[in-house]
Amino acid sequence: MINAALIGNPNTGKTSVFNALTGSKQYVGNWPGVTIDKKYGFMNKDIKIVDLPGIYAMDTYSNEEKIARAYLENEDVDVIINVVDSTNLERNLYLTTQLMQFNKPIVILLNMIDIAKKRGLDIDYSKLEKEFGVTILPISAKTKEGLDNIEEVIKKSKEITPNYTMSFKTEKEAYSYIDKAISKSSKGKGNSKYIGEKIDKLVLNPILAYPIFLLALFLIFKFTFSWFGQPLADGLDAFVADTFTPFVEGLLENSSIWFSSLILDGVVAGVGGVIVFFPIVFALFLGISFLEDSGYMSRVAFLMDRIMRKIGLSGKAFIPIIMGFGCSAPAIMATRTLESEKDRKMTALIAPLVSCGARLPVYALFASIFFSTNQELVVMGIYLLGIVIAILVGLLFKNTLFKKDEQPFILELPEYKLPSLKSIILNAWDKSKGFIVRAGTLIFAVSIVVWFLTYFNMSGYTDEISTSFFAKLGGIVAPIFKPLGFGTWEAGVSILTGLAAKEVIIGTMEIVYGDLALILPTVFTSITALTFLVFVSLYTPCFAVIGVMRKEYGNKMMTISIVYQFVLAWVGAYLFRFIATLVTGGLTASYVIQFLVFVAIVALAILMLIKYFDKDSVGEAAHLTK
Repeated sequence: MINAALIGNPNTGKTSVFNALTGSKQYVGNWPGVTIDKKYGFMNKDIKIVDLPGIYAMDTYSNEEKIARAYLENEDVDVIINVVDSTNLERNLYLTTQLMQFNKPIVILLNMIDIAKKRGLDIDYSKLEKEFGVTILPISAKTKEGLDNIEEVIKKSKEITPNYTMSFKTEKEAYSYIDKAISKSSKGKGNSKYIGEKIDKLVLNPILAYPIFLLALFLIFKFTFSWFGQPLADGLDAFVADTFTPFVEGLLENSSIWFSSLILDGVVAGVGGVIVFFPIVFALFLGISFLEDSGYMSRVAFLMDRIMRKIGLSGKAFIPIIMGFGCSAPAIMATRTLESEKDRKMTALIAPLVSCGARLPVYALFASIFFSTNQELVVMGIYLLGIVIAILVGLLFKNTLFKKDEQPFILELPEYKLPSLKSIILNAWDKSKGFIVRAGTLIFAVSIVVWFLTYFNMSGYTDEISTSFFAKLGGIVAPIFKPLGFGTWEAGVSILTGLAAKEVIIGTMEIVYGDLALILPTVFTSITALTFLVFVSLYTPCFAVIGVMRKEYGNKMMTISIVYQFVLAWVGAYLFRFIATLVTGGLTASYVIQFLVFVAIVALAILMLIKYFDKDSVGEAAHLTK
């Protein structure tokens, strides 16, 4: 068995190469001692491919670099397969010079040759082979061009005894040598007027960059709520209300009252009330997938670096936070890619503050009822609020829990490309299919439980839901939310069930309230509706996210996350309601006194926390929570 290590810089197409070489014969685990994916697969019964983490150098700075170095030093590696971006040889070949220190046969897969040709780069591969003393195979992983005889190349390379003569004392010497080698092997310098450079001058402009980013977000929300998602959701809602529900009622005409109520008031209202929002969720992910596949989202991370530095993180930490738009669980898992333990923990704590796709149905429902003419602006505002709050919380954490040195920021900006329709649809479906899965499993199950608790009491089935088990439970938690303006038992139990999955908030409301379009305006005002959305956007994440936090960082971090987000959501919602009431002129003397007492308590609590956390220990913070 030939053991081949696959290694290269990020964004060189290494994953595409790995998939092309191993197909379905892939296995995933974790490297010993760290939660970073370990991927390996088999080309055939003779060749095993181990996909090492994408790195820029062998300086043992990040966990990924430490893993790659340890594997090449300690494992029985027969061949190193180095994937190189042919459009950026200088940067990529620096890693190649470092790989030579392991004295293993190296096969360079010179990827993206099709793009290099379009840019006017004409590389003499044989000269480059002689300069570096390695085997070079020009390929295009995207089209699988050049991979036909890769198996034969690997087997031949195993028999080669390497004789590398390169030895550089400094990084500058290495780059000087690389530059000369490239000059000898390249007949063209490429197209200096590459369109991507022109786009970068615009989207990375210090003045225009942020307005462009906000415009991009606005267009996504406009597409979601005005042009595509909301119209489809309205059509699906009409089908469920006018066609499907009457059809089910007809089937249940001769059924018992409680069974008919279970199906109509429980399953159809609970699941159907949530599933109608799927087009909105899918439309949002279509827009986000377009930004990701086009290469613009990496530019956003680059733009956010300056802001993220203010809270002690690099722009790279913004990538897991952006992933939180889809789901906080993979966002927390994505913190594995960050270099320092401080960055990973801090990012994991603030990533759930970004509104996930599961919260979107709640925003869409309230926006359509209370702010029908400005839905996209309201929802966009809630999403931006999550990002702003995450930054402010990060600033607090930087000066309390995580007082440590900042880490350097290295990010590869991928090529701009026009995403294919098939690609963004598949990407959006991959991100949003969990919504359908939850509707058919978790939300279905929770809807039945909610129905039972809503329509039963100690005496059995009842039409008077104010005497139900749920009403009793809601009566216990309702006082917590009374200062926020929605202290009813129905709102309280909706928030509680949202811990199972945020979409369940809508399903629960459909069951306990009935026709939401008619009833919610009698329960909420425009101010309390927005206050409710602020709370929902920030409070404790669902059980799945809590489970991931526990798995990745342990019980103490999980406890911190649960407690601080609930408190933060309550405080943020209370402040929002007070400010909104102040602006609209609805304040009373008792409300002002209540607010002053609240501010005094919060200020005292913050001072005590800062004094305690000044010891610069996350462990002590977890102990305090415990």
